[in-house]
Amino acid sequence: MIEIRERQGGLSFLVRVQPRASRNEIDGEWQGALRVRLNVPPVEGRANEALRRFLADCLNVPLAAVKIASGQRGRLKRIEVLGGKAEQIRVVASWHAKNHMTTIGN
Repeated sequence: MIEIRERQGGLSFLVRVQPRASRNEIDGEWQGALRVRLNVPPVEGRANEALRRFLADCLNVPLAAVKIASGQRGRLKRIEVLGGKAEQIRVVASWHAKNHMTTIGN
């Protein structure tokens, strides 16, 4: 199960990123983190920006609401979402994992 920390005004959770995938998709859960595949390389912050855009689109929140709090240079990142709810993350993770839905960059 994805470990989600709810705070006043938002939430945070871990994401495990796989860059250079064939497409952008949420691939379920990995050791307490949301597993996300991105079709961009981890060069000059492009994967981080693609991750923010992808999560904002999936969670239906503004891009400015999604922040990478830690892990900018690694595959495991802590994401903060202002105005997000824990249930949104769980629903998106389970729905996307079942349907392998892609939303941007494909």
